[in-house]
Amino acid sequence: MMAMFQAERAAYEARSLAEAAAHAANEEAKQRATEAEEERKRAVALQERIKEETQAAREHTKKMEEAAKEERRQAEEAADASKKAAEEKVREANVAREEAEDKLAQGIQPLVTPTPDEVSHNKQLAQYREDLFHIAVAGTAGGGKSSLINAFRGLCNNDIGAAATGVIETTTAIARCPDPNPDYSYVWYDVPGAGTLKIPDWQYFNSQGLYIYDCIIVLFNDRFTATEIAVLTNCRRFKIPTYIMRSKADSHIRDLMKDEGYNSDDDGGDKKKKLYRAASQKFIQQTRQSVKDNLENAKMPDQRVYIVSNETMLSVVKEQRPRKVIDEIELLSDLIWAAQARRLGCSEALVATTVKKMLQSIRAVGGI
Repeated sequence: MMAMFQAERAAYEARSLAEAAAHAANEEAKQRATEAEEERKRAVALQERIKEETQAAREHTKKMEEAAKEERRQAEEAADASKKAAEEKVREANVAREEAEDKLAQGIQPLVTPTPDEVSHNKQLAQYREDLFHIAVAGTAGGGKSSLINAFRGLCNNDIGAAATGVIETTTAIARCPDPNPDYSYVWYDVPGAGTLKIPDWQYFNSQGLYIYDCIIVLFNDRFTATEIAVLTNCRRFKIPTYIMRSKADSHIRDLMKDEGYNSDDDGGDKKKKLYRAASQKFIQQTRQSVKDNLENAKMPDQRVYIVSNETMLSVVKEQRPRKVIDEIELLSDLIWAAQARRLGCSEALVATTVKKMLQSIRAVGGI
């Protein structure tokens, strides 16, 4: 009986041990299965991450390639545009050169605009002041510019302080000639003559810095030439008032009188007066018609010509009684008008009154 009980007990223990072992084995199998599943999931996740990273790398590479391709395209377009722009500039330069050569062949000179530094520099050289009226006398060499400036200033050519004069061009640099009368706010500038080897016609205006002056007297003696046209053209560009003037009227009229048979040693009286009136009218008419024709040919508007004698102008300025007056008084009054208008900056009525008083004073003393 005991043996049976012990056998059953042993069987139970064996069964319990077997069940425990089976349970343990089952739990271990589950644990391993769980670990295997987790490992599988990690492997799958790793594969997905690798796949995503690979895809991202491919997309990034593709974008980089597309960006590089776009940069190459833009660079090629920019290079092409630069090439075309350079070619266009070369073409424009060639066209400009050809046009300039054509214009030069036709006698048309290039336009040159001074820089602000050049304007400032030339004003410093001229001792430009805002409270003064700066008048430049320009024109061809030998036209009598220095003598005219002396006359405007009330000086004879041999007076102390007079501008140098001569039969050849004596002015090689612009001479500043203030008016000796402190009541007159004029400064005259004796500009070297144009048309010389040193100063070509078309460079004359800019090379002499004429763009800084308040007004310019364009003086000529024998013929109204391209030099005067060039100065007037540039003055119009810079909106500078101009006064066309023919000098040495007395000499030209005397030459015309001689052509009509006048002999200053033998003739006089009424015959001389008659010859003078005829020669004077002829000289005035020819001068004004010549200037008008030249301006018309240059496609410029007509402009008054002042015909003067330096000797007569000197008499007017010195408040003497000149014998033969053509345009001297009118030229002087127009210059006074321009100067006063600029200096006073007032109404036309006040300017007119000022000019009228000055002219009345000149005429009253001179008996004109």
